[in-house]
Amino acid sequence: MSALLQKPIDYLKGVGPNRAQLLKKELGLHSLQDILYFFPHRYIDRSKYYTPGELPQTTADVQVLGSISHIETIKQKRGSRLVATFTDGQHSMELVWFRGQQWIQKSLQLNTPYMAFGRLNWYGKKCSIPHPELELIADHEQRKGNFQAVYPSTENLTKSGISQRVMRQIVENLFEEVQNKLQEVLSDEMRNTYKLMEKNEALKVIHFPQSQESLARAQFRMKFEELFFVQLQLGLKKQHRKERIKGIPFPKIGNYFNSFFHEHLPFPLTEAQKRVVREIRTDLNSEAQMNRLLQGDVGSGKTIVAVLCMLMALDNNMQATLVAPTEILAQQHYSSIKGLLVPLGIEIGLLTGSVTKKEREPLFEKLANGQLQMLIGTHAVLEETVNFHRLGLAIVDEQHRFGVAQRAKLWRKNNTPPNILVMTATPIPRTLAMTAYGDLDLSVIDELPPGRKPITTTHRFDSKRLAVFQFMREEIAKGRQVYIVYPLIQESKVLDYKDLMDGYESIVREFPLPDYQVSIVHGRMNARDKGYEMERFISKKTQIMVATTVIEVGVDVPNASIMIIESAERFGLSQLHQLRGRVGRGASKSYCILMTGSKLSQDAQTRLQTMVRTQDGFELAEVDLSLRGPGDVMGTQQSGVLPFLIANLKKDVDILKTVRHAVDALLQDDPSLSLTNNGNIRLALSLTQQGKSIWKYIG
Repeated sequence: MSALLQKPIDYLKGVGPNRAQLLKKELGLHSLQDILYFFPHRYIDRSKYYTPGELPQTTADVQVLGSISHIETIKQKRGSRLVATFTDGQHSMELVWFRGQQWIQKSLQLNTPYMAFGRLNWYGKKCSIPHPELELIADHEQRKGNFQAVYPSTENLTKSGISQRVMRQIVENLFEEVQNKLQEVLSDEMRNTYKLMEKNEALKVIHFPQSQESLARAQFRMKFEELFFVQLQLGLKKQHRKERIKGIPFPKIGNYFNSFFHEHLPFPLTEAQKRVVREIRTDLNSEAQMNRLLQGDVGSGKTIVAVLCMLMALDNNMQATLVAPTEILAQQHYSSIKGLLVPLGIEIGLLTGSVTKKEREPLFEKLANGQLQMLIGTHAVLEETVNFHRLGLAIVDEQHRFGVAQRAKLWRKNNTPPNILVMTATPIPRTLAMTAYGDLDLSVIDELPPGRKPITTTHRFDSKRLAVFQFMREEIAKGRQVYIVYPLIQESKVLDYKDLMDGYESIVREFPLPDYQVSIVHGRMNARDKGYEMERFISKKTQIMVATTVIEVGVDVPNASIMIIESAERFGLSQLHQLRGRVGRGASKSYCILMTGSKLSQDAQTRLQTMVRTQDGFELAEVDLSLRGPGDVMGTQQSGVLPFLIANLKKDVDILKTVRHAVDALLQDDPSLSLTNNGNIRLALSLTQQGKSIWKYIG
């Protein structure tokens, strides 16, 4: 069967070489299988009919019954149009064609009952349908089903005569070849348990639905199948890792951990932090390698959890490393962790791109002989020249900033792969957590430390800028500090730099020396200059920090109480939330002000309103997913996110949960998929794992 589905579309009835080239170029349809899984993106209800005297005052798609009483060609400034008068005997409307007029006119029959279908155009009280689909009533009555598929298309396809009607006919011809020949890929037991439609029937119904109910059942079946094979591969990967990839167990909780926890912890842990530490402790006490994702909102206390985990490694005579995406964040982690662990006499090193060769040599030597117990750093830690004596734990902070290949380099830093903890302050919608990170164990810190005050968030238009400046002066007079952040969008570095410098100059004019000091940090500065400016701000020598998004993560200045985000409409929700998290870290009341121009898109308005309304990172993540889709939310470096053909991670949360349950039950009963009744699943999975996509060859 797979050979039939791989047949090029050139040989399908109704296609031919010219149409095949267009369909390949415009829609990426190369094989019969591509067309089979080229699902409609919407459906039109064809159960309702009108006459020209009953038409609704809308611009909707409608079906109109009548006959053509008159046809004429009307000259225009450019070309002409063909106009047919369509009537029910009492009332009339116009059918209009701007292309293909000659052959259309030859095909039209006067005073013969037709069904005309298309989008209404109203000009005052006159109505027309441009380029309608026309069927003789006799032919129309033979067509089955009240719901009609509408397929994704392009202007080139329409101009070349590949209309929706032609596309439906091509799909119909396909089903004449493959109907009832498709291999079922789910077990009978699974189909019975979850009341799933048989595959051949489901695909036919999706393309040619008879009713809303049968369409819903067919879509459920195919969404279930698509999500099932994604979850199954993730489940098997997780199972394989736990069974076969031996980790480095940490059986001992010793002096380092106990001394820090009982005598030097700067504040009591929240219940959520304690729960997460227990989950990680259970992992580290087992023979299997830990591979855990730690999710926690901005300010939830992930760093202290990371410190406790690293101390577990040290108690078991192993080394630990923490890798951060930026030098600023790595430097901050190094300073804060070193400060916390001073009483324990632990040797900690810092490795970033700006550490000189002369400074690196003794650091590398201590790392290789085990004298250096902890290493904090950036991507520099991943370089092949960095060798550990006994690396037992690797922690990746803000993991979405690292590609999969980069993270994998940490696995090769030890003969036995180290235990891995990846952390993120960007809340991940639960649907993405179950797909993109389905092979990881998940821990969530869903509680903020006591005393963290909510940040007042407001949206202000540029016209209110003077009032915002006045508010800044009032806060600075109280001894507070202010961030002003400008967007940095990769495609427009020159423009963004100009925006930043213009903004900096206007701030310096409004807040002149000697009363005010202003720092500036941006991506074009070298690490030393950035560090110098950050240090001035941290030590309160400057009251205002003008920056790009380099300060998005990790910057911790408790005295800063205002975050002003310029051109806030150019940021995604997760970035806005991260930036807002830079304030509200001290005892003072804090504010986030979103500055924009007056012209905003609907999506931008939704983002800004959501920011003002809530500080719940998980709610923001769900809104972000609904606005941008999974690919964008994951970020450009997360290339592993699957482009689903029918499942929708925004809408199909309940189906995904059902599928997750089905996969867990299957792997519990038959971990190796060796039972006879799982033969279809085993075969389909073997084909998907031969480097094919989820859908390739599983038909």
